Amino acid sequence: MEYRTGSVGRVIAARFDHGEDFLAGLRELVLCEQIASGWFQIIGALGRAGVVIGPKEPVVPPDPVWQEVEAVCEVLGTGSVHLDNGEPKIHLHAALGEHGETLTACVRRDSRVYLTLEVLLFELNGLGASRPWDAQSGFSKLRFA
Repeated sequence: MEYRTGSVGRVIAARFDHGEDFLAGLRELVLCEQIASGWFQIIGALGRAGVVIGPKEPVVPPDPVWQEVEAVCEVLGTGSVHLDNGEPKIHLHAALGEHGETLTACVRRDSRVYLTLEVLLFELNGLGASRPWDAQSGFSKLRFA
């Protein structure tokens, strides 16, 4: 284990509207507000998303199992964002529910909002954190300076 202590800076509440790409919008928000590290929570609905539902086998590096969610799903999730060479790297795990069935996944791409999605983003200061690509593990791994 490796860790750092820091403090909560600004708290940003945001609303994303129908048809917007949530992940792209969150990246834009992080860049606009110059947030180096943050933690966020989401609540609302997605109309589609490209998600990872686990590795094919429990090996390192993992071979991800992708699933395209193309139905309206209620969504509740939490994630972090840290920079890699100035580029926001988002790690979001969420429960996506449709008509009583729930899928828990890592939301990775094409995250289109259905109606509305609310976000509460907490800026984290003093961590010296980044999320660079780690070839050995096969993913962008949280690192501290």
